[in-house]
Amino acid sequence: MFAALGPGLSVAGLALLASALLTVAALRYARWRRMLDQPGRRRMHREATPRGGGIAIVLVAAVAALLLLPQPIGGAFVASLALVAGIGWIDDHRPLSAGLRLAVHLFAALLFVAALWPPETLRTGRDVLVFGTAVLGLAGAINFWNFMDGSNGLVASQSLWVAAGLGGVLAALGATPWTLCALALAGACLGFLPFNFPRARIFLGDVGSGGLGFACGALWLVAFETDRSAIWWLLLLPAVLLADAGLTLLQRVVGGRRWYTAHREHLYQWCIRSGASHARVAGMYMGWNLLVVLPAMLAMLRWPAAKAGIALAVLAATAMLWLVGKRAVLRRVRNPVSR
Repeated sequence: MFAALGPGLSVAGLALLASALLTVAALRYARWRRMLDQPGRRRMHREATPRGGGIAIVLVAAVAALLLLPQPIGGAFVASLALVAGIGWIDDHRPLSAGLRLAVHLFAALLFVAALWPPETLRTGRDVLVFGTAVLGLAGAINFWNFMDGSNGLVASQSLWVAAGLGGVLAALGATPWTLCALALAGACLGFLPFNFPRARIFLGDVGSGGLGFACGALWLVAFETDRSAIWWLLLLPAVLLADAGLTLLQRVVGGRRWYTAHREHLYQWCIRSGASHARVAGMYMGWNLLVVLPAMLAMLRWPAAKAGIALAVLAATAMLWLVGKRAVLRRVRNPVSR
């Protein structure tokens, strides 16, 4: 059942090395082109920093997919990844409108989902609902990853966690090519991390955050389609990242604010503004994965009959943590003397 994990470690190691070398090249290119993120009101850094380093992860993921995945789904994965990363790469060079980027994201999501579930196979209303939800969900993942890309190491480390977890799930399901692809993505994230954490020498950029959002989302959909009963494990893997992105978005919509504009209202942004270091914030998010989500997933293996209840309890606890965290940070900001 886990036979792919052995070769997967070799693939991950090669991906790590390739990603590190390509990140060095991306750093030199960004400096040459003066692709720098300047400090600003929404941003959490204090000095001009090169961006676009995520191109290294995208290139490694694309090559791995070309070499490992069956066709035509592998071609659709690479083409969709290229669309998402390509529009992000252009945006890293010169800003594009949000509408254009969203249109490309939706088209890329549609292209991949149509390859995973060809329209001619949609025979019931439920099939159509799953198809439409998958397209919107995949486009949403691309943007959620982008929303969360504002703190050193946060998105790269969370993507490492999600990709490695998906590799484990896919290995258990016997989907060997996709397992290797997921582990290659995890290795690529690990190869990039030393350049982005704890001190950021280069940022992912839109090419990286969008590309990672697509790749993680697409692998998630493949695991779901391979065995839909794995949904409870799959929901937990990105829980902490999606909670901050999704609940912040919901809060802005309910509050009547322009949810589609840039802001700094995510919990991770509030934590940094209140004085927490980037390393501490990334550590807190990963700590939740390791101390709560991972034990819950192991408990679900031990007691499969209770997996739905366990998963829902962890999801509720994650949402509660977001709410409590926001209130605690708000109190800290309002009462600076107590710090």
